[in-house]
Amino acid sequence: MDRYFGHLWSGKTLAAIRSRLAAVVGTVALIAAALTGAATGTATAATTGAAMAGGWSCSGAPVPDGYVITNYSRGGCNGAGAWYQEPVRDGIWTCGGSPIVTGYVITNYNRIGCNGVGGWYHELARDGRWTCGGSPIPPGYVITGYNRTGCNGVGAWYHQLVRNGIWTCSGSPIPPGYRSINFMAGGCNGIGAWWMVRA
Repeated sequence: MDRYFGHLWSGKTLAAIRSRLAAVVGTVALIAAALTGAATGTATAATTGAAMAGGWSCSGAPVPDGYVITNYSRGGCNGAGAWYQEPVRDGIWTCGGSPIVTGYVITNYNRIGCNGVGGWYHELARDGRWTCGGSPIPPGYVITGYNRTGCNGVGAWYHQLVRNGIWTCSGSPIPPGYRSINFMAGGCNGIGAWWMVRA
C-alpha cells in the first residue's frame, strides 16, 4: 500500500494540509471571537480609523457628509468601478460628480483628471476668488466678474462678499438686506451688471 499511496504524504502534500488546517483553526477562532464579542473593540477602532482616513467604495455607494471623491478605478469592485472617498480639505482635487461640501467652491478644472473622469479643484470660499462655472455661491457672496475662457474653458466667475454699492453680474444672488437698482448692459464682460445697494 505504501508503494501506491506513498506520494500522497510527500513534503508538499503535508505542507498543504498544515496550511489548510491553520486556515480552519484561524477561521474558527475568528468566528468564536465574533460570537463572544471579544474582538468588538478592535474591529470598531479599526473601522473608525479607516473611515476617518478615507477608503474605496463601489459605484453608487453614498458619500458621507464632509467627504469628497478623489480617485477612480475602472476595474475596481469586480469591474463595476470603485471610487476613493476622503475627508474634504482646502486645496483638494476631486472627481467629476463628487459632492461639493458646504463652504467650498470649485476653482480649477482638469478634463483628464481623476483617471479620465475629469477633476475639479476645491478650495474654501473667500473674498476675491475666481471660481469655475457651476461652483456654488456661498451665502453672503455675489458675482462681480466673468471670464468666458477661465477655468480651462469652462468659464469663471469672480466671487466677492456683498457690500453697499457694488456692481454684480446678471444672475448673481441678491443677499437678504440688499436690492439691485440700476442695470448696465455691457457690464460683467458683456452679460450685464446690476448696481447693488442696501435695501
